[in-house]
Amino acid sequence: MTRYATPADGLPPQTAIHTGRAVFTEAYAVIPRGVMRDIVTSFMPGWTKTHFWVIARPMSGFSETFSQYILTIDPEGGSDTPEPEAGAEGVLFVTEGRPLLTIGGTVHPLAPGGYAYLPPGTPWTLKNPTRQPAKLHWVRKLYEPAPGLEVPPPFVTNEQHLSPAAMPDTKGAWATTRFVDPYDLRHDMHVNIVTFQPGGLIPFEETHVMEHGLYVLEGKAVYKLNRDWVEVEAGDFMWLRAYCPQACYAGGPGPFRYLLYKDVNRHAKLRGPGAFGR
Repeated sequence: MTRYATPADGLPPQTAIHTGRAVFTEAYAVIPRGVMRDIVTSFMPGWTKTHFWVIARPMSGFSETFSQYILTIDPEGGSDTPEPEAGAEGVLFVTEGRPLLTIGGTVHPLAPGGYAYLPPGTPWTLKNPTRQPAKLHWVRKLYEPAPGLEVPPPFVTNEQHLSPAAMPDTKGAWATTRFVDPYDLRHDMHVNIVTFQPGGLIPFEETHVMEHGLYVLEGKAVYKLNRDWVEVEAGDFMWLRAYCPQACYAGGPGPFRYLLYKDVNRHAKLRGPGAFGR
């Protein structure tokens, strides 16, 4: 069974060396797993027995389209009113535990690798009825309507039910598990899983308009971010603004996998500060 990285509990010992890998620049941020400790968590209205690591949020001049949380829902915790903002869509991805997601009265038992898309205006609840904590990612974005396109429906699946699609001419060394058809223009964001086998790489510096959140689920690699090569490992989060050059080399010994957010399929705004809804 696939295991997914999650934040560490507690604090480092007082004898720990301070040197770390956390960095925030004009083009990217790296939040290593070692700094995602209990002391930096938040509690949110409408949620019980749940704490949140807020690892991305819209910031003027940086990434402006999305927020991303890591949640730990303790036994008997959860929410009947999870989404506070009208017009927001969301994706849930479970890394540990077996929470229950209810969408419009239909109950969906989730397990590690579980994935749910929640369109704007959808009534949903999330509870943890088990004796073990449940841990998951929650990506949120204001949905951007487009002429002639309906809002996509909710769906629930698991990455174990899907086959990664190899990128062209890579012989499977670089593959993407896609939860949404890239030609389905109803969707204005994709949250996928990218997998590199040892020795796999992005052989050029991707430089594009899409913003990214990359949470490393498994393995380690060196990642090119703007001008810098950065070592990353399971549990690290990379946060990239638009046009930040990026590349990757996965050195092994096992696969390198990350959960990837990107905004897609919409025209650039020509009025206002840029983010939809402002």
